[in-house]
Amino acid sequence: MQSRLEDLEVGYDIPASIGMDEAEIQTPCLVLDLNALERNITKMGRIVAEMGIRHRIHGKMHKSVDVALLQERLGGSCGVACQKVSEAEAFVRGGVRDVLISNQVRDPLKIDRMARLPKLGARTICCVDDLANVAELSTAAVKHDTQIECLVEIDCGAGRCGVSTIADVVKIAKAIDAAEGLKFSGIQAYQGAMQHLEDYGERKAQIDSVLAMVSEAVRELQAVNLYCETVGGGGTGSYYFEGNSGLYNELQCGSYAFMDADYGRILDHDGNRLDQGEWENALFILTSVMSHAKTDMAVCDAGLKVQSVDSGLPIIFGRDDVRYLKCSDEHGVIADPDNVLTIGDKLKLVPGHCDPTCNLHDWYVGVRNGKVETLWPVTARGKAF
Repeated sequence: MQSRLEDLEVGYDIPASIGMDEAEIQTPCLVLDLNALERNITKMGRIVAEMGIRHRIHGKMHKSVDVALLQERLGGSCGVACQKVSEAEAFVRGGVRDVLISNQVRDPLKIDRMARLPKLGARTICCVDDLANVAELSTAAVKHDTQIECLVEIDCGAGRCGVSTIADVVKIAKAIDAAEGLKFSGIQAYQGAMQHLEDYGERKAQIDSVLAMVSEAVRELQAVNLYCETVGGGGTGSYYFEGNSGLYNELQCGSYAFMDADYGRILDHDGNRLDQGEWENALFILTSVMSHAKTDMAVCDAGLKVQSVDSGLPIIFGRDDVRYLKCSDEHGVIADPDNVLTIGDKLKLVPGHCDPTCNLHDWYVGVRNGKVETLWPVTARGKAF
């Protein structure tokens, strides 16, 4: 049985309690600037509405039912995209009623669990890139008397999942359309690697080739009387391309809500960083200085166990007089050339990569105007199967 928040102990179970001053929060932990988060969500909702398309938020970024429902309420999101079946189950059990597993589901037990999701009241969609998978999905849907919607995934250049030819798109779509218990709903065309190209022109050049392939796929499907209710994809680094293409009708942006150091370096069409105008940093690792034995170097309590550094080291938010240099399991080394930090000082780190960083934590501490307003569990933490 899940414990009530008021029964949890600060410092052991949770990093803070509601009403606490921000300065009293236990570190290291994840802190959300609620004002910035709400502005980001509202802004994306407005942008997508002006484009006249849908926004399916990417739940793998934050793994939080509370954040997803906030994105639905403030940003008008149509549902959640997940990567794993257990992740989707966590969102559906939390009240999300439209879920896309933007991935292939092949293990028999996972397929069976996915086929049961509609019984919980959720529209359930997954991606397919192999003809053999169609029969597997159909068998499970028939067994549970449910419907699984399917998107044919196109490899847009990431060299990962997805089919590479239009002929394969059509062949798989026709098989889905003919299969009992399944519904052909459209195309998944997401280019992940392109999102992180810093130069705006380079990103645009890559998406142009993607749009040409998607356009051809839609045209060939229409020729055999198959129509795409969904043409999905797009992310924080490219949503304006897909959203204004006239082809995509569903975006799948995730990191815009929190932002991280890697996305912050991406340049917009005016040459400005994404974290300097387009989106605000709303997610931080709050950390404390725990040692200053050397005058020009401090050590904080945020090391590898509370952050992912696959996309680079964190940035110390709002300061240019100190710099995060390196980390080990439990420690972060900070350059402090002017000896300005003291023991107990708290710093806000912008993580290099928000998605895997969030998956390392149990709680988000939501702060507004210097006070803890809410604690949200990282609902789907560890849901990797």
